[in-house]
Amino acid sequence: MNMSLISYTPIGIIHSPFQRPKGTPIQPKGAKGTKGTVEVFPDYAEGLKDLEGFSHIILVYHFHLAKGCKLKIKPYMDDKERGVFATRAPSRPNPIGVSVVRLDKIEGNVLHIRDVDMIDETPLLDVKPYVPEFDASDVESIGWLQGKVKKLETAIDDGRFVRW
Repeated sequence: MNMSLISYTPIGIIHSPFQRPKGTPIQPKGAKGTKGTVEVFPDYAEGLKDLEGFSHIILVYHFHLAKGCKLKIKPYMDDKERGVFATRAPSRPNPIGVSVVRLDKIEGNVLHIRDVDMIDETPLLDVKPYVPEFDASDVESIGWLQGKVKKLETAIDDGRFVRW
């Protein structure tokens, strides 16, 4: 198996009211109503054609402020150490984030969005339309998060995964 280096070039920048990780909601549902914008770089703006027909989009981005990765971490919504792949913590081997946000409108190369849980100036890697028939599944189990998801409304980043 070839394990060569993979690199990505940002296609834009996410703008939000959150200037630092500490205090930021940890998921879009916890950031309900929070407005932001996505500035897609002009070289990629043509790719936004036909996106305005979707109410929700998936943003794929780089956790640019995450410090190095540990394979066992204490997640925001638990007091126990968990394997990083059983969490959504930003400090991971490949610090890639995914959020489903509401798309309000598109003006040129700027997407106006809501339910923003990213830090201002987060590098954008990709945009995809959210389609429930493709993306939503009937789920039988949510592992260690069972009984803890009710904390989402009040859960915020406490700075534990940042390299400041």
